[in-house]
Amino acid sequence: MGLCTGWILSDGVPEDPALAPPVPPSTRPFQALQPLPPAPALPAAKVALGERLFNEVRLSSDNSVACASCHDLAHGGADRRPVSLGVGGRSGSRNAPSVFNASLNFVQFWDGRAASLREQAGGPVHNPVEMASSWPEVLAKLADDDRYVQAFRAAYGGPASAEHIVDALASFEQTLLTPDSPLDRHLRGEPGALSAPQRAGMQRFIELGCASCHQGAGIGGNMFQRFGVMEAAPGSAAADPGRQAITGREADRGVFKVPSLRNVALTAPYFHDASAATLDEAVRTMARVQLGRELDAQDVALLVAFLQSLTGQWQGRPLQ
Repeated sequence: MGLCTGWILSDGVPEDPALAPPVPPSTRPFQALQPLPPAPALPAAKVALGERLFNEVRLSSDNSVACASCHDLAHGGADRRPVSLGVGGRSGSRNAPSVFNASLNFVQFWDGRAASLREQAGGPVHNPVEMASSWPEVLAKLADDDRYVQAFRAAYGGPASAEHIVDALASFEQTLLTPDSPLDRHLRGEPGALSAPQRAGMQRFIELGCASCHQGAGIGGNMFQRFGVMEAAPGSAAADPGRQAITGREADRGVFKVPSLRNVALTAPYFHDASAATLDEAVRTMARVQLGRELDAQDVALLVAFLQSLTGQWQGRPLQ
């Protein structure tokens, strides 16, 4: 079973979320699945600057790649490629995760090598297969643009610096929360927010133990786990050392940050190696290698229906 097997009513009897109405937020106890928090109130000048920098190709050495190139906000915050392409068309080694709700992750990158959004923001700039640039090169380009000179002065009271760039990017990314998914509305007590298959799928998600790792407001993103607990990870995934490349510990071989499942219906292909092309395939693989179970077609369909309920809204519109 997972960390949470359902909701508990006042008389101590487990509630079946597939049958009973949602519990009002004021009376609901702790549960594994939680609604998104509100977006933080951050200085508007920093957020606006961060948004410009997020779309700025001059962060790359050949002025061809921006953060938005791999994290397209119009397509679920990812790029729908197996691996992203950097300067000169160079291929990355892992599937790009969505930038939406990334601020909820306890660490950044699949292997957790960055402890914060600010630390993460500088990684692609220096990565030779992503932006292949450097702070001196980036700062020189931005200093030649009067609009950026004015924007940094307004946001930080002085000229651009590496610290200001990563802070502005992180500030913008902290606003990229996608609230008001059907699941969020259900958890807040809205009747009918989930369809009957979605509610049944949520119950199976909990019963099967999926919520042991995919939990919290991010429905994941708050722990490490080995990919391949009950049997070896499939295909190329088994060749990736995962967190072991960062820590040097053999016990961390094949261990990765558990990804958030929010908006997962929009971000195919799946897993760090993009080895699952569809949600159906990803659900079957996870059940087999993480839980040691072969799911029937009904369970797969219910779980996929539940995962589709995790698609939220951005700027007041449902993500597409």
